[in-house]
Order: sequence, then structure tokens, then C-alpha cells
Amino acid sequence: MSPNSIYGYAGKILWLDLTKREAKKLELSREMARDYIGARGFGIKILWDNMKKGTDPLSPESLLVVSVGPLAGTSSQSASRWFVAFKSPLTGTYFRSVGGGYFGAEMKFAGYDAIVVSGRAEKPTYVWIKDDNVEFRDATRAWGLTTDMTTELLKEETDKSARLITIGPAGERLVKISSIQSDDQRSAGRGGGGAVLGAKNLKAIVVKGSKMPKLFDEERFREAVKEEIQTYQKSPALEGFRALGTAGVVDLFYSLGHNPSFNFMQREFNGIDNYKADVFPRYIIKRGGCYGCMISCWQFLKTTDGPYAGFFWDKPEYEALWSFGSNLGNANLEAVMQANMLCDKYGLDVISVGSAIGMAYELYEKGILTRKETDGMELRWGDPEPALEIIRKIALREGIGRILGEGTKRAAEIIGRGAEKYAIQIKGLELPAYDPRAAKAHGLSLVTSNIGASHNMGWNYFEITGVPKDGKQVDPLSIEGKGELTKYVQDETAMYEVAGKCTFPADFVMFTRENLAKLLYYATGIEEFKNPDYLMLVGERVYNLERAFNVREGFGREHDTIPERFVKEPFPRTPAKGQVFELDKLLDDYYKARGWDLKTGKPTKAKLESLGLNDVAKEINAE
Repeated sequence: MSPNSIYGYAGKILWLDLTKREAKKLELSREMARDYIGARGFGIKILWDNMKKGTDPLSPESLLVVSVGPLAGTSSQSASRWFVAFKSPLTGTYFRSVGGGYFGAEMKFAGYDAIVVSGRAEKPTYVWIKDDNVEFRDATRAWGLTTDMTTELLKEETDKSARLITIGPAGERLVKISSIQSDDQRSAGRGGGGAVLGAKNLKAIVVKGSKMPKLFDEERFREAVKEEIQTYQKSPALEGFRALGTAGVVDLFYSLGHNPSFNFMQREFNGIDNYKADVFPRYIIKRGGCYGCMISCWQFLKTTDGPYAGFFWDKPEYEALWSFGSNLGNANLEAVMQANMLCDKYGLDVISVGSAIGMAYELYEKGILTRKETDGMELRWGDPEPALEIIRKIALREGIGRILGEGTKRAAEIIGRGAEKYAIQIKGLELPAYDPRAAKAHGLSLVTSNIGASHNMGWNYFEITGVPKDGKQVDPLSIEGKGELTKYVQDETAMYEVAGKCTFPADFVMFTRENLAKLLYYATGIEEFKNPDYLMLVGERVYNLERAFNVREGFGREHDTIPERFVKEPFPRTPAKGQVFELDKLLDDYYKARGWDLKTGKPTKAKLESLGLNDVAKEINAE
């Protein structure tokens, strides 16, 4: 190792300037590694330091950061996620989106902890990275292709064993709900990252590496991994998650008040039995998993009968099963499988697409949209055929799809006539398959999330799965103490994500902070990482820096709000019947727990300085 190298890390940040077609390799500093650890931490730190206030997300000056954690490419379980950070064209906020599969490990093997994309190429381009060699190549042949066809073509041009991330036709057309897909069809789905790359004329980043990370104490690291594996094996959730992933909880979550039906109107959905866990095995013909993860929660499904016969694709996860299922009153599982496949191929976010279509269905029911405005289609609850056509129209910016592809907030503003009331979004990001009225801390996390309504910024397992907090069960319908509970889970999630960990095992308590501290220390040799409390402090630091980015962009308490459906319309069915979301009380409790100003929602000077963010406090004029 060179004198400046840090154990565990690749040690380099690759800066791609598409305008100049230049690649610079910058040394990763020990201070950056110590203070932000990696992955999600590196993403926000690079954006904060290098993006000016008010930058247009689709301009050449906008940055997009792909980053991994110090455990990527090692034998640590579920630790090779790739994180994408950018300013969202959908929300105008800081954004982080996450993908799995093998790209993150390959990027580490090539020698990079982060790849920063800047500028704009003159013509369609892809970047081919093979260890130290970086080439800007013509992507004209791949431009316009779906993500799976792009993968096939670019691997032929480079290396069939390479890994890549790419955009589809939706990203090329700057659709604000477009995704970034990996070669193994893992999605960094939310926030419009595909449009950011599309605006830069960047079709893909293809990577092949041959460098293994050098660890600080390999023997003790192996022992820590053994301990980690034992924790996995003891978990009662392991086999169920391995069998079906998140698809196995659809009907259970519906019974708990999640998996919302009919655009969150929460009418009874009579087709929920079609999504029971015992239905899926008849379709499964292949299994797989991400790099270095013993859970192996991928399943691939085949349809052989009916109108959707002949297709084989990665299964829809819980969110897709909701967004194209109960959200549309659709009981046809095979239609959901088709919708999920189309979104992956076109490069679209399944949550935002399904939500936009759900809004359109409700607007049609209420007479706000007519057949003239829906390109002649009847949008009837339970009928999946219009939804499948709208997916294509969104991706290609045709007809009603041109409007819905802007996301529900902008689409409702364009439609007008009171449509805004039916846009189920926070800060412009569509809600996932959780009703804030049925789990108050989880709902509070959706409201205060730095990227808008994302369940993965603070999935409150205490409320959702019933894990005791400090030995006591948490009542999901109570509002007492929910500010502190929300803060805890958000900071804990950030802690795992700066390490590059998948949050699914964390949500089911397969990780422990103590084990994570061992893994990070034995991998890197950084003394501070020995202490689990320090890791939580980094999680809190990152969360506050993300908030400061949004404050700098003009966001405040008034943006931590929620559609009136949740505040004024009582939940109509069990187990949360009669519940509403007590927004103001919950927000006050949360800001107090965070140490933020109650009136503005801005982090205080004292809070930021306690986290080592003194310069940040000055820049946002914290008091």
C-alpha cells in the first residue's frame, strides 16, 4: 500500500468531466473517510462542497455521485450497495437513491470509492472503466435502447463480465420519475436520477476491476464476518426473506393498515388474496442475490398463460406489487409482473409511476379527467390495461404520459381543477406503500425525510414489525415519543448506509451496531470506528448535512407537510379505523428531538457545531 492509502478503501475518487471528456483521479483523504465513512456519507459531502445553491438539476453544472462503502467487495454481508446522490429534478431537494447487485463491488475492484459525474457530453456517451484506464465512448448505437438491450450491447463492446449502470428511454427523455438500472436490473429508482444522466447525455458507466481491497486486520475481520453470519442465521426472518423477499409481506401489511388501496382512499380491496405469499412459488423458475449476501432474496418469475404469457423477469417487490396492485384496485398479479418489467426496461421508478397512474384513475372517477385527456382510455379501478399503456406513454413522453411523467405534484398543477388534492406526495416525491395514519413515527419519517416521501430513510421497524424498543412494545397509533423514535431510526439508517449496508437486514435486526463497529475497524484501522456510538454520530451528522443542503435550497418547516387526505380523512378500515395524522404535534416533537428550530425546521448552530459542522452552520446562517 502507498503511504497515503487507507485500509479497506479503494482510496480514489474518480471525477468525470463529460464536457471536456476528462477523468481525474483524486486521493480519498483520511479525514473524509473518518468523518463520513463512505457511500451515503460521501455522496452528500461531495454535493455540499461542490454544488452551488440554486443549481438546475438538469444543467451541466449539476453533479451526480455514485459511491460505495468501505466494506464493498469484502466478505461482509449485504455491504456492496451502490449509492447515487444528486439534486433531484423531481423534488428540488438533495436526493439519495440506492441499488444492489454486483456493480458496487466491481466499482470497488476497479479502484474507486466514488465516481463524480459533471458537465454534459456533446453526443450520447458511455464511460468504460477498466481499473486505471478510463475511456469516453460513443453511445449512439445504445441511445434509445431499453436497459436490458443496452446491457447486452455494451458488454459486447467492452467485456462480457463487466458490470454497468444505465438509463433507459425515460431517462434520455428527461422524465422526472426515471431511474438508473444496473446490468442485473437492480434499481436506483427514485428521484429522477435517470433524467440527471440523460441531461448529461450519459447512457451508462461500465466497470471492470481486478483489485481486491487490502484490510487492516484480515484474521479478525473474518471472525467478525462469522459473527455477522451467525446473527443472520439466528434471525427468524431469514428464511422468509430468502424465499420471497419483500413480496412475502403484501397481504400481511395490508392487514396492518399498510399496502394502501385506491390511491390511499383505503377502500376494502377484495383482490388481496391474489397476493398471498403462497401464490408466488408457482411462477418462480430462478433465484439469485446481490454480491456477498447470503440472503439471496432475488426470484425470477415466468408467465405461461393468459394475456401476459411468455415473459420472464425479476419479481416485483412489495412496492411494485402495491403501486400496480391494490393502489389501482388491480387483482391481476401477472399484470403487475408485466408493469414491473416495463418499468425496469424503460428505466422508470415503480413507486412514482404507479402513484401517478393511481392519481389519474381517481381523477377520472371524479370527472376531473375525461377520455379526451386520457388519450381515449377509460381509467377504471381494477383494469390494468390502461396502466400498462400509460407506462409506455410516460417513458416516451406521449399524450397523458407527458404530464404524468412530471410526477404527481407537477402533473396535478398542470391538470388543475382541484387535482392537487389527489396528488399523494411529500416535497414532490410520491408516497410509498405505507399509510401515515396507521404508523405515526413511520409517517413522521416520510414527512421529514430529506428526499421526500421515502420509506427507506427511516423504516420504523418498531412500529411495523413490532420489535420492542427498550424492552417495550411501541403502539403505532400513539403520538407520544414519536419524535425521538423517528430521529433514532433515521440516524441508525444513515449509519448503516454510510457503511454501504443494505437496510433490509437492518430492518429485520440482522445487524448489530457492535458487529458493524468491528467490521469497519478491522477493515480500515480507523480508531473511531471501534465505537458504535461514534458510528451513530456519523449517521446524525450526515442526516443534518442533508437537511442543511435543503435549507440552503430554500426548504423549511412549511415543506415538512402531508396531503390533506391524511390530516382530514379518518382511516376507514381496521386496524387504524378513525385515525388521522397529527402533523403539527408530531413535527414539534420531532424538531425538539433533533435540536432544530421549531418555527423554521432549520438545524440550530449548537446542533451543527456539536456534529463538527461549524462551516455549515455559518453558510445557512444557523442561530
